[in-house]
Amino acid sequence: MKERGGPAEGIGALIARFLKEHGHQERVDQAAILGEWAAIAGPQIARVTEALSISPDGTLVVGVATNAWMMELGLHEPQLITQLNEGHARPRVKRIRWQLRR
Repeated sequence: MKERGGPAEGIGALIARFLKEHGHQERVDQAAILGEWAAIAGPQIARVTEALSISPDGTLVVGVATNAWMMELGLHEPQLITQLNEGHARPRVKRIRWQLRR
């Protein structure tokens, strides 16, 4: 059995390298939006919304408490998309689909 040389690699670094080498890092970065939604949207919007899913094509599905909020948020969609993609080389979100929560 051949031994590998060099220092041991931490599990986090190993996973990050695996994801990058196998083409999954972009999708992981995209999925991170679900956890970041409340901070990016702000407290007022976060109280009436919930990021539900994001598709590989960049469609973010957000559950909204009322029809009135859905209409209001639709007007702010371009600004929200800009904020969600800020600091990333490739856009993670291309559109938002607002969905009434039940």
